This record gives sequence, structure tokens and C-alpha cells, in this order.
Amino acid sequence: MSRLFSTRPGDDGLPGPERRLAVLTLVLGTLITVVDVTMINVALPSIARDLAISEARAVWVVTSFQLVCGASLLLCAALSELLSRRRLYILGLLLFSAASLGAALSSQLEALLLFRALQGLGAAATLSIGPSLYRQVFPSRLLGAAMGFSAMVVAVGYASGPALGGLVLAIADWPWLFALNVPLGLIAAAVAWRALPAEPRRQGGFDLAGALLSAAMLVSFFLAMDALGHGDAWGLALLALSLACGGGFLVRQRRARHPLLPLGLFREPRFALGIQAQGLTFIAQGLVFVALSFYYQKELGYSPLQTAWLFTPWPLTIMLTAPLAGRLADRFNPALLASTGLGLLMGGLAALALLGPEASLADSLWRMALCGLGFGLFQAPNNRELMSSVPRARSANASGVMSTTRTLGQSLGVAVVGLVLATGWLASVQTTLWLGCLACLLALLASLRRLPLSGTARREAHRRSLAE
Repeated sequence: MSRLFSTRPGDDGLPGPERRLAVLTLVLGTLITVVDVTMINVALPSIARDLAISEARAVWVVTSFQLVCGASLLLCAALSELLSRRRLYILGLLLFSAASLGAALSSQLEALLLFRALQGLGAAATLSIGPSLYRQVFPSRLLGAAMGFSAMVVAVGYASGPALGGLVLAIADWPWLFALNVPLGLIAAAVAWRALPAEPRRQGGFDLAGALLSAAMLVSFFLAMDALGHGDAWGLALLALSLACGGGFLVRQRRARHPLLPLGLFREPRFALGIQAQGLTFIAQGLVFVALSFYYQKELGYSPLQTAWLFTPWPLTIMLTAPLAGRLADRFNPALLASTGLGLLMGGLAALALLGPEASLADSLWRMALCGLGFGLFQAPNNRELMSSVPRARSANASGVMSTTRTLGQSLGVAVVGLVLATGWLASVQTTLWLGCLACLLALLASLRRLPLSGTARREAHRRSLAE
């Protein structure tokens, strides 16, 4: 850990001592948003009971947050250029805190959904630029270690959220789950004001038409995935609308003076291949998490609590693996490390697909741990490769693309599970697990294609450092 705050002559980023406060606000900002999602999942039955609504309507407490957050990531990343990342991050934390207070005081579903949507917007402001802030704070030589630390923080949030939610609900009512965010968000905003570096704002207009097309594209996509996941045919119409808006968005981005998403990012092969690998990997993750929830409870007869424990090896292994993988990515070819991780993840998913009805707890646990090992070895090196493959001036845009790709991939994976279950295709949850293996295989092929490109980039960076 102390290596992250060391200083060498010629380092870019913040000086070592100043990184500590900056990291504190980044950790707090990530944890309150990630933990919030997983905590609220646990509270949905209590919310449905207290508000006298059906459990199906209570699910919108989660959906409204995810919908607004996912649809706002690109918008917020672009806004950071006009406002500066420091200001946007602080505004996001303040909005999230205020909306959390509103959610805690809500006594009607409509008010709760409104504040959850505002929470999603605040979360998008922080999550969309998170990776680019790590690049701004840390020197290039420590970028992999910083990405590994970031992945570990996210894994801690996902692993601790359900347990923390259950603990709070054991001693207090569900509004306290939202109220806890308020002091933490305000502390994070105050630290961010002091610790995050200032930067000049871009002069010029904002791509409003692109923002509207982007929001329409992403909202219709998420609604289409939800509808298709429940076997509703009208999801196809929403998907067609999303594709039409996506086409209009691309046309607009080619013509806009200040595009919401600079398409030149994808002309860099390392970035384009890394984004492909990331999207396919998160499709597999979203698919597998939902499929295994059904499989463990419906096929193997485990309780919901036992099922939750069966998932814990995945994030716990990421917590252990990601920091080491990030440090290794600063020394070795990150594309090679990411490809190795994808191979391990694919092996773990295949092992899960081969689980039989007589499988023991241990049989499931080691397979989930193998998946977490592979995912942890993939994520931090891949994020490092993505951020280092684009100019610093485009790091906020790259960060927004990374966050959006992650969200889109997870949503698509969930929808695939719903389609398989709704159609009874091959009448087996294992089918979806094999589809996850296929997604990992395609991600691995994309990752392998960039190996020589990444190696060349590393050699050139090393020659430049020696010349300086």
C-alpha cells in the first residue's frame, strides 16, 4: 500500500503525500454508491411491506437508480470537461447525499423513486470519471497498481453490501440505509474539495442533441433488456428504438464540434479491443450471477441466504487478486495478464456449467473462487491498458465509455438469462453458463489480438523514460 504513495523524480500526477486524501475521497465516493445498490436489494421486501406495495413494484426502487445511472454515464463524462472533473465529482457527491436524505424521508413510492433517480444521477457523476481521476492522481508508473486498488474497493463494496444491509435492518428500519449515505457523502465531498487537483475547463459548447440521443438510446436499451428478460415481446420494439437512436447518435458525433463521445477513441486499436473484451466479460458476469441464483435455489435447493454465501468467493478473491494484478501490470504486458485472467475465468465458468445435482458446497465454492481469480486478474490490467492507450486529454471520455460498457454488458447478460428461462431453450440453466463461456472466449480472442500492440507500446514508453 505504501508504494502507492511513494514519490520519484519526474512523476506526473500528485505528490505522494497529497495522494492519500485524494484516494480517501475516491474510496468513499465508490463505496457509498456500490454498497448502496447491494444494500437496497436486501431491503426490498421491507420497503414493499412498509409502503403497502407489491414486490414487483418495489423492484423499481433498484431499477430507477440503475436506469438513470446507466443512461447518464456518457453525459456526465462529457460534462466533466466543461465543469472540470473535480467540480463534477463534488456535485455528484452532494446530489447523491441530498437525494439519500430525501429517500430516507420518503413515505410514498413515487417520492422514493424520484429520489432514487436523483441518486442514480449523482452516482453517474462520480462513477463515470472514477478511472480518469485515478489516472490524474497517480503517476503513470503506478497506474496499474491504482487500477488494482480501485477494483479491490469495488469488490469490497459488493461483498460487504448485503451483510451491512442485513445488519442495519436487524436494528433499524430501511430508511436508515439511505440516511447512512448522507454524512459519508458530505465528508467525501469536503475532502474532494481539498484534495482533488484543479484543472482548466474546456471552452466551447455542449453537444445537447448528442446528449438527448444518448439518453434515449441507453434508456430504451435498458428497458428493452428488462422487458426481454421477462419474456415480453414489446422489448423488441424498444430494442429497435435503441438501435435507431444509436444510429442517430453516431451520425451526430461525427458532425458535432464538441462531441459527447469522441469516436476517435475507437481508432486506437488497444482501446477498441480492450473495450470489446470488457463488454463481453461483463456480459458473462451479469449472465452468470443471475443464472446461478436460479440454479442454486431451484435446482440444488439452497436457501437465499446459502445462495448469497455461495457467491462470496467471487468478490473475496477479486479483493485479494486485483491489487497484485495491478502491480504486475505496471511491470509486465497488461494485455497478457488480462488474457490469462480471461482464460481462468472461462475455465471457472465451464466448471460451474458442469456442476451436477449432487454437487456439494465445496464443489461450488472452489469454482466461484476460480472465477473470481480470473476476473480479478483480468480487470485491473485491462483497465490500465484502456486508460494508458488514450491521451490524457481524453481520459474522462474513456472513463465514461468504460463505465457505460460495463453497465450495458451486465444488463445484456441479465436479459439473456431471462430469454433462456422464458423460452425454455434447451430447458436448462446450464445453457446460460455455457453462453457465458462463449462470451469469455470471444473476450479472450479480442484480448489476444492486442498483445503485440501492448508490447510495442510498453517498449516505446520505456525508451521515452530512459531518454528523459
